[in-house]
Amino acid sequence: MTSNEVRQKFLDFFKSKQHLIVPSAPLVLKNDPTLMFVNSGMAPFKDYFLGNGTPASTRIADTQKCLRVTGKHNDLEDVGHDTYHHTLFEMLGNWSFGDYFKREAISWAWELLTEVYKLPKDRLYVSVFGGDEKDNMPLDTETEAIWLEFVPKEKIIYGSKKDNFWEMGATGPCGPCSEIHIDLRSDEEIAKKGGRDLVNNDDAQVIEIWNLVFMQFERRANGSLIALPNKHIDTGMGFERLCRAIEGKNSNYDSDVFQPIIQFVATKANVKYAENEKTDIALRVVADHIRAITFTIADGQLPASNGAGYVIRRILRRAVRYGYTYLGFTEPFLCQIVPLLANQFKDVFPEIINQQEFITNVIHEEEKSFLKTLENGLKRLDNYLSQENASGNASKIIDGKIAFELYDTFGFPEDLTALIGRENGFSFDKEGFDAEMKIQKDRSRNQQTQEKDDWQIIEDRATYFPRVLSNKTPLIIHSSTTTFVGYDVLACESKILRYRTIKEKNKTFYQIVLDKTPFYAESGGQVGDTGIISFNYQDKNHQLSFYDTKKENDLIVHFSDDKQFMGFIENYKKAHLENTDNSFSVLANINVEKRLSSQNNHSATHLLQAALKQVLGNHIAQKGSLVNDEVLRFDFTHFSKVSDEEITKVENIVNQKIRENILLDERRNVPIAKAIEELKATALFGEKYGNFVRVITFDADFSRELCGGTHVKSTGNIGFFKIISEGSVSSGVRRIEAITAQTAENFVNSQISENEQVKELLKNPKDVKKALETLLEEKHQLQKQIEKYQIIQTKAEKQTLFSKVQQMNMNGFEVSFVSSVVDVETADQMKQIAFEMKHQIENEKRSLFLLNVATIAGKPLISLMISEEFAKANSLHAGNIVKELAKEIKGGGGGQPFYATAGGTDTSGIERVLMRVSEFLK
Repeated sequence: MTSNEVRQKFLDFFKSKQHLIVPSAPLVLKNDPTLMFVNSGMAPFKDYFLGNGTPASTRIADTQKCLRVTGKHNDLEDVGHDTYHHTLFEMLGNWSFGDYFKREAISWAWELLTEVYKLPKDRLYVSVFGGDEKDNMPLDTETEAIWLEFVPKEKIIYGSKKDNFWEMGATGPCGPCSEIHIDLRSDEEIAKKGGRDLVNNDDAQVIEIWNLVFMQFERRANGSLIALPNKHIDTGMGFERLCRAIEGKNSNYDSDVFQPIIQFVATKANVKYAENEKTDIALRVVADHIRAITFTIADGQLPASNGAGYVIRRILRRAVRYGYTYLGFTEPFLCQIVPLLANQFKDVFPEIINQQEFITNVIHEEEKSFLKTLENGLKRLDNYLSQENASGNASKIIDGKIAFELYDTFGFPEDLTALIGRENGFSFDKEGFDAEMKIQKDRSRNQQTQEKDDWQIIEDRATYFPRVLSNKTPLIIHSSTTTFVGYDVLACESKILRYRTIKEKNKTFYQIVLDKTPFYAESGGQVGDTGIISFNYQDKNHQLSFYDTKKENDLIVHFSDDKQFMGFIENYKKAHLENTDNSFSVLANINVEKRLSSQNNHSATHLLQAALKQVLGNHIAQKGSLVNDEVLRFDFTHFSKVSDEEITKVENIVNQKIRENILLDERRNVPIAKAIEELKATALFGEKYGNFVRVITFDADFSRELCGGTHVKSTGNIGFFKIISEGSVSSGVRRIEAITAQTAENFVNSQISENEQVKELLKNPKDVKKALETLLEEKHQLQKQIEKYQIIQTKAEKQTLFSKVQQMNMNGFEVSFVSSVVDVETADQMKQIAFEMKHQIENEKRSLFLLNVATIAGKPLISLMISEEFAKANSLHAGNIVKELAKEIKGGGGGQPFYATAGGTDTSGIERVLMRVSEFLK
């Protein structure tokens, strides 16, 4: 059975059990601030467990792409070194939202594993929650009783809270779970020792393949547990582990999920898999990491220097390091694997093959850049080792701080630094390296610290949802979803459903959920609305300001840091209770001026993308955007600079469309298949779309996109469009920034005003460009004359200094000593004098000690040159000496043992500098 057949049988099985099969969500959930990447199968469904949304069906099944490289679920350093950890993996899952529960989940899991996949029953073990005294939770006897119908008691393991109680996080839905493990050891090994004692004990051949979570509680912020109004099922089965078990392999990497990649890379590297431990690890790292890199780029997250992009860059660089060090790759090689992956997953994850060229180019550029960085890191390490040898470092230890700098800046793993050190007779300061790593991790952890109180419920809304099975009563979902009305109105009456307090570092702010809102929540690049809510109570108007609106999954959350928040809420509660007919509400008003300006920029972004396709080609695809009331920023795929001529063409097209005053064609709740296939609307790779979408059109032959943002009623509202910058963001991605309406007019007027001022300074020439060119040429000629003068000046000062040389003998050295004020214009002249005098005097077999002081641009400058052999023999260090002398001019400086400079602010100290210098020769 191939891996593709394994995946399809899972989906077909649960389809036969009345489950809706849904596609994988993107790896980056843009509206979930708690997750950098999707790290579990349930992450896209969190809202349904939290009561913030209604699922398309009470039964769902899927295969979800997951990435575990950050936070609590971080397997990165294990990847490649063992047989079953991965960065990216598929999680096969089936879900019940208040429908079936333990019996169905367990019996179907057993049926699928033993009857469909034909896994041997005698090799399977199951675990149940053994209870927890702290939470006052007893043994899960219900689950135990169901499992006893399928397996003998000796096949049941009783797990601790750590192993058999699943929690989403510090708060939220949770519950006991039951894991299914398989023993993949040989018959001979099993005969020697049973598998029961090896479950959950890190044995590479006795592994968990499926976890059945019985979601029936909610963990509150105070640590207590309360029962959920409905019981849910959340299961997750590791696809790669399942394929290994079905294929009877000893490693996930031996299955047909990974072997095509491993064999491809092994051939390229001219090595064989399963012959050498180091190359085997490297091949596994590359095979795993290229999947994570490729899928994440396909879902819209590009390598970058911070955030989620930095994580992807780290994964890519780890793969390159292993390829460089153990497989001999000195040129980009990861990018060559992308076509293989595109073909392997074309039927289940077509986003790769649809973006194959772009993904390949991005990875190629990242590899090329990092290989150069690796080379620079090697030079840095070589220089460090040479300096340590030259200084007579008897300890022969590579400092932990240096090793960490190599790791953090140049991507050097500690084992590579240690290896190169050993080859040069140096040991490695492991404790120092670990200490630096801990400092960084602690700093990162402290930056992310956030305390969230539980939601305080003011109103609870119940929705009746039909179950799949006709013989069951409707499911009641208690929900706090918000109806967004901001497409049609800028103000509305609303009720407050819930609120909570958030503490982050030294800041406290609050979140509110309304039953309906005109406030647009940040999404699709458009920033969230700001504004106020208000109500009248006891002859007083109470107001509360919002500084932002965001989505947490599908929940619209309004943010406030208003100091009157708690007083506002208490008055609202009182007024709400006094209105027994439930008619009391607040008036929600957005900041209209900011919204309208944001709309201008958002609609202009759509016109911009269409214009770019016309001018540059249909390969243009959005890779990010920011739309606020001041500026629009648009990131797009393109592998060369957009020329000035092309920029002008794009601006002309957009402004032409604005002048045409095209009416907005907005269609809501369009089936996604119709939107893409029939209407040919542009969709954004990596965006999570529902079954029904909103289509925004400005001229059907020009711009039609799937979009949830707010837009102008007609393009004429935008007024005017102006591009203010264009540049590179990352490999294969360019960025345009532009402005519209009044902001664009102000910008152009400012440019005109500035141009007029320049013309006035130039005496209003007819041809400004020619006048500037003439002025620049005059400046150039004058500069050349100054340089000639400085050359003459430098020679004269040097000759004057030679006349001031004092010959002295010091510890067997013939020394030419000079200490003088020089008349020069620049620091470069001082440096030139010092090096020319050093060269001439040392040619005469004498040593030099030269101190020059000058006043340049009104500030004192010290320059000190000492012949190297003389300095070393007499323990002199020019850098240390000028640091001391700089105190006299109220400044500082430093440099090398033979040459150093210092600057200051007090010219009155120059004479003191000249008087003190001789004390360093005693």
